[in-house]
Amino acid sequence: MSDSVPSPQEIADSLATRVFGQDLAIREIAVALSKKLAGLAAGNVLLIGPSGSGKTTAMRAVEWFLSSSPALAQRSTLVRVHANILAQEADQGAPGERLLHRLLARAEEQLGAACTVPALLDRVAHGIVFIDEVDKIRARIGSQAHVPGIRAQEALLTVMENERLPLTLPASSGGGRVFLDTRGILFVAAGAFEGLYDAVYDRVTVGQDRGSLQPVTVLDTEGVRERTDFSLREWMRSKDLFDYGLSPQFLSRFDGVVLLEDLDETDLLKIFLGSPDSGLESATKFLARFGVDLVLSPEAARLIARKAADQPRLGARALKEVFRRVIRDREFAPTEGAVDGALVIDEAEVREALARS
Repeated sequence: MSDSVPSPQEIADSLATRVFGQDLAIREIAVALSKKLAGLAAGNVLLIGPSGSGKTTAMRAVEWFLSSSPALAQRSTLVRVHANILAQEADQGAPGERLLHRLLARAEEQLGAACTVPALLDRVAHGIVFIDEVDKIRARIGSQAHVPGIRAQEALLTVMENERLPLTLPASSGGGRVFLDTRGILFVAAGAFEGLYDAVYDRVTVGQDRGSLQPVTVLDTEGVRERTDFSLREWMRSKDLFDYGLSPQFLSRFDGVVLLEDLDETDLLKIFLGSPDSGLESATKFLARFGVDLVLSPEAARLIARKAADQPRLGARALKEVFRRVIRDREFAPTEGAVDGALVIDEAEVREALARS
């Protein structure tokens, strides 16, 4: 670590303890965060991935990482906001200023009411903004213009690229009007971009670039056959995001565009067993309140991960849905079935629970 600034590798190693199966996203965020903490220009990051792939988990991990060190916590102010809120505020006027007010309120919370206005403004000018479900502020839906989305993108652009943005301070911060250079704020935006996969696939198979994606001949147990291998990461272009509804000006403000991976069975198993937010962790803590130690056999855990992997569009959320079907009755009667304070769930019980629910 140099000058108390963690390296990208150090940040990535820390984030990887909470975010599984998304190495590329972690690396991109780690580089941007390391640059930012060093006081250097850091490129904004756009994360694209299906529901449950780890977008919000990644930013929660960043929050946890920054708060885990007093030195880093004193140099970082982070807020998360849903894109739909930005769209609503765009209709009401001054959405950019409202976003800065969120950072200001968070900075006040961190520094205390007795802090100086210059210290607050410095925190705001070097804050971190995470925009969740950014695909909800697309500029059009189908062939129709989506006015709230257009306004929200324009408002964010104003904050992203304006060297002197007017900001009215609330009374708690001394009141008055100041000008703030917002170029030091790091933006990380994330969205599922539902329909993007199908749109790009259609473009390269039956649309404008028909014939670009060629089938391959494979030999397997079923004999010789043709297979079409499609990867959104390989075939997506900036124009696809323009067509989806991101303006070229808005998209150009993101240096890194990262497509998150679909989580496979191994990734889901790691999340199930190792994530502090997993359903297993929650159930374990709940049953412990009744003096019951929850024990899951390795085969049972693997089966839960396998069943969740059968629902790839839900990602890690499928884990909670599958495990809920297994643990529901056990949580209702915590001590029933426990032997010497231990409740053991094996593969047979998982199969039975999933078959009847």
